[in-house]
Amino acid sequence: MLAQSLALGVVLAAANYPDTPKQGDAIAGLPKGNSFGEDCHVFHAGTAEKDGQIVTAGGRVLCVTALGENVRLAQKRAYEAVAQIAWDGMQFRKDIGYRAISR
Repeated sequence: MLAQSLALGVVLAAANYPDTPKQGDAIAGLPKGNSFGEDCHVFHAGTAEKDGQIVTAGGRVLCVTALGENVRLAQKRAYEAVAQIAWDGMQFRKDIGYRAISR
């Protein structure tokens, strides 16, 4: 872990969230051990296992959290990891951290 680091998290949500989140969509691209290296981790919230595969089971499905020496680096790492994960209808905000970066 970095000596001085900031964390940034991006929530990945199911299709139709927040109204009627779709459940049962297979999630591709999850890393083994829920980690994209030492400074980027995936936390499960609305997931389940079905037939040996991780599927969506709620509205807020995953949170990808990354560390960085500054907000810009943490953001970059988080969104690089998000780009590796996919399921039908996956949605997330693309502006996490921008206010802090613009200061």
